[in-house]
Amino acid sequence: MATFYLIRHGKPDYTYGDTHGFIGQGHDFAPLKQDRIKEVIETSKDVRLKNAQIIVASPYTRALQTASIISKETGLEIVVEPDIREWQPDLTYQYKNSDEMKGYYKDYIENNGVYPINEKRKWETKEQLKNRVMSVIEKYKEKYDTVIVVAHKMAFQSICNCGDMKPAEIFEATFK
Repeated sequence: MATFYLIRHGKPDYTYGDTHGFIGQGHDFAPLKQDRIKEVIETSKDVRLKNAQIIVASPYTRALQTASIISKETGLEIVVEPDIREWQPDLTYQYKNSDEMKGYYKDYIENNGVYPINEKRKWETKEQLKNRVMSVIEKYKEKYDTVIVVAHKMAFQSICNCGDMKPAEIFEATFK
């Protein structure tokens, strides 16, 4: 059974996307905030990561940038896994701005990630998110002893009790 070090990406800077009118997943091009990169550098030096064999990362810029900093420190290969991406607030990928996305998130929270009976929403359910993320974990849990996963708070919350992870925070987990 592998040990997984789940690392939330560093703090993103959505300024560019907001000022250029990006919609939907265009916001996922956001890089890390320059003044917060030092948090990721500190995380990359955590002694627990020294025994890892691979880094699995979300395809979103904030996660890839975080994974690249960790890779530089650990010398590990990064494998990009699209299914470890963040929760999807709009499965059509067409939300127009942060306010619309926040509305979907509020609805998700109010409904505990479950569509109301006989209703459909645009957002991804908690069960859909969990199944997607666990499909990635399953690929690595027998193949490696220690895996670093760089992804997103809601993705991690769907598979374990990691609480309100802060940017660049590590949560240690095992999965049966």
